[in-house]
Amino acid sequence: MNRRNFIRTIGGTGLVIAAGGLGLASCDQMPASAIAAWEGPPESLGLREWMLSYAMLAPNPHNMQPWLVDLSAPNEMMLYVDQERVLPETDPFGRQVVIGQGTFLELLDIAAKEKGIRLDIELFPMGEPAMDSLAIADKPVARITLTEDASITKDPLFAQITHRRSNKEGYRPEFLTAADRQALTTLTLNEGEKIGFATSAETAKPLQEFAREAVLKEMQTPRTLKESIDRARIGADEIAANPDGVDLHGPLFWWLKRLGMMTREAALTPGTPAYQGGMDYAMGWVDGTFNMGWLVTPGNSRKAQVNAGRSYVRLNLMATAQGIAMHPVSQVLQEYPEMQEIQTAFLRHLGIAPEETVQMFYRLGYQDNVSPSPRRKLPDIVMG
Repeated sequence: MNRRNFIRTIGGTGLVIAAGGLGLASCDQMPASAIAAWEGPPESLGLREWMLSYAMLAPNPHNMQPWLVDLSAPNEMMLYVDQERVLPETDPFGRQVVIGQGTFLELLDIAAKEKGIRLDIELFPMGEPAMDSLAIADKPVARITLTEDASITKDPLFAQITHRRSNKEGYRPEFLTAADRQALTTLTLNEGEKIGFATSAETAKPLQEFAREAVLKEMQTPRTLKESIDRARIGADEIAANPDGVDLHGPLFWWLKRLGMMTREAALTPGTPAYQGGMDYAMGWVDGTFNMGWLVTPGNSRKAQVNAGRSYVRLNLMATAQGIAMHPVSQVLQEYPEMQEIQTAFLRHLGIAPEETVQMFYRLGYQDNVSPSPRRKLPDIVMG
């Protein structure tokens, strides 16, 4: 929550906070331990662990980092979904979580190339999980075999991994330049995938409104709002203890929390400053949206979802290299019943064929870079 939204939220409550002399500007900063991973791993780390340290910087839904990796076999890795980190309310079939496995695999592959390693990635070696169920953790997502290969070419996007962000701020009121848009269209897509962009007032405004409706629907549906609030880490102490989820920190949150105004119960209760603050924050990035993009697959198999994640994170890295901010806003794609009407109108607006699936919907634009999201420690995802 920025200062303007904070003042709007507490306005009328009679509360006045005097910042002078209280160290307001420096309290409740992001714990260094929670973002240390973004500095990159030491070269002394084992090869697989070194590669995984970069893969863990991948974007993923609600920043839950739902990855488990079995290292028990030499020169091999088995990737699984962490069933304890799925999102049953907003992602009831695990589509977004599986996309997050794809972002992880792509960064892993890019890091491997940096070390002259070829990864042979076999998706769902024991079969794909059902499409209509959240039971997606029983079978591995991928078997990954490592082979030294002197012919491997390093990927230039490796340099962008530690700089990549999902920038949730309002963007400057500028449309993408023709050159920047053209640079993003050079993304190499998987067979049948398509990307689209809306980079003018005429094309972006309707999509901005769909994003607004979808965010409001998620926040006004108690169980889906609760899913996000349950995964919020409020204040530096909570972030340090659990470096995942939606991080809320800084002097304003520090004061709200200590004054009893920022509790999970309050954030779920319409009319409270905490609830309104969340609404203002979401509407802030919606209002600060001037360009939109989307990624479509020809079907909706689990492999298509993984591959969509691989394409999306490459696009995010390419945008980073161009100085373009990106932020996934896929609320309108969520499959819970209350979202269906908005989603149907959205897909009709884009002209999506019945057999196609929009896997990612995102904002693009220009804004100064932001600090990174918290990341768990490597041992947290390693199984053996």
